[in-house]
Amino acid sequence: MLRFGTAGLRGPLQDGPDGMNVETVSRATAGLCVWLRGRCLGGGTVVVGRDARHGSAEFAAATAEIFAAAGFPVLLLPEPVPTPVVAYAVRELGAVCGVQITASHNPPADNGYKVYLDGGSQLIAPADTEIERCIEAITGPIERLPVAAADDDLVRRYLDRVGRLRELIGGPGTRADVRIALTALHGVGGAIAVRALAAAGFTDVHVVPEQFAPDPDFPTVAFPNPEEPGATDLLLALAERVQAEVAIALDPDADRCAVGIRGPAGWRMLRGDETGVLLADCVLSTASRSDSVGGDPLVATTIVSSRLLSKLAPARGARYAETLTGFKWLARAGDRLVYAYEEAIGHCVDPAAVRDKDGISAAVVAADLVARLKARGRTLQDELDDYALEFGLHAGAQVSLRLADASAAADVVARLRTSPPDEIAGEPVKYTDLLQARGRMHTDALVFEGAGLRLVIRPSGTEPKLKCYLEVVEPVAERAALATAKETAAQRLAQIAEYCRQL
Repeated sequence: MLRFGTAGLRGPLQDGPDGMNVETVSRATAGLCVWLRGRCLGGGTVVVGRDARHGSAEFAAATAEIFAAAGFPVLLLPEPVPTPVVAYAVRELGAVCGVQITASHNPPADNGYKVYLDGGSQLIAPADTEIERCIEAITGPIERLPVAAADDDLVRRYLDRVGRLRELIGGPGTRADVRIALTALHGVGGAIAVRALAAAGFTDVHVVPEQFAPDPDFPTVAFPNPEEPGATDLLLALAERVQAEVAIALDPDADRCAVGIRGPAGWRMLRGDETGVLLADCVLSTASRSDSVGGDPLVATTIVSSRLLSKLAPARGARYAETLTGFKWLARAGDRLVYAYEEAIGHCVDPAAVRDKDGISAAVVAADLVARLKARGRTLQDELDDYALEFGLHAGAQVSLRLADASAAADVVARLRTSPPDEIAGEPVKYTDLLQARGRMHTDALVFEGAGLRLVIRPSGTEPKLKCYLEVVEPVAERAALATAKETAAQRLAQIAEYCRQL
């Protein structure tokens, strides 16, 4: 059967306990009702939303009707919405639970059941296993009670909040004539992103027409993920054609945001770490001076992300925190959190409103940053080059090795744990075994570090893959040395990547 794990359920659309179907969704909802009532949360408001995937409308209706029959007031959002709208609604309404029917950027044949608890954060252990036990105990028929869809008031309130982000993070700035190229990758974020950008003052937005309307078959991409090779080809071609100043790609449920820029060799998509530090600096440029923060602001990222944020934060008067991968941990990184990101293009720019990654609000902040820089005759690339001068050039890459099964990936990590290398690609390293860590940093991963080298190796939690996260740091004394530093970094990364492929 599908396991109730990170954030809920996700799997292929098929009959039986191993698939996403009405029976699976019904049992999950009935078990969740039992768990909520067991914590004296029965009768609290529940928010239910959905994306536009195959089966999403049917699954959302079943979810809402089972909650209603169990005595919970239910707010069923009327149309397909981005996942962050549900996270916002749970927090805004003080709801006890929210469910979004979505499989994010999974292939077309998948769907999922994502759960938010009070405060609008994803569930963490032991709630996940407790809920799973409640699901397994469900027997007999499950009652349903018809639920009328709500109006779009929550969507309007979300858009109002996102539209005011420019003021919330430091004043209206300049509304320069920034031209934006945008793709929704056939997901549910297109129309709401255009509305959010317009509310923030950005009206020169050009969309990829072939990918703008929701389409659960994702016909123009092999995988509907902005990080996948080829997924943003149409976006970058549009950006070149309309002479845009920034390109923005949302994943299908619009909780992730990728940013593209024009470079010396043409248009390219930024790595999640590059966008992450740019948005962090933008938020910190005002948060560190804001009385509303109530002390030094906190920024956070994960163990597999770049170390650049750990250097930028203290230089900008902020605290820095590091968590395991996933926003269920990042959202709980600490007090006075103002920004969090993960390298997989997830950004939380407004944790006071959305305690999860939010591609729509990240797009608005990215556009605002481009506008501010344009007013000073600068670009995002100029900012990245300045970081290299200030903190060293941080270059990163990933290697994912697809293996026969999940146990094969675990075997590789176990072998490295037993006989860790003294050097990688000719560079001496020491290693940390996070399986020996206590508390929230306990996980099955190895961290190898040397002079300006870092490599994190872990088995994937969802696929039969071994995941390797690479980073090298090159000192840069002057701007004229940047090109050489980038070439050296690329060579070092290639050598480390080859080591990973031989594991």
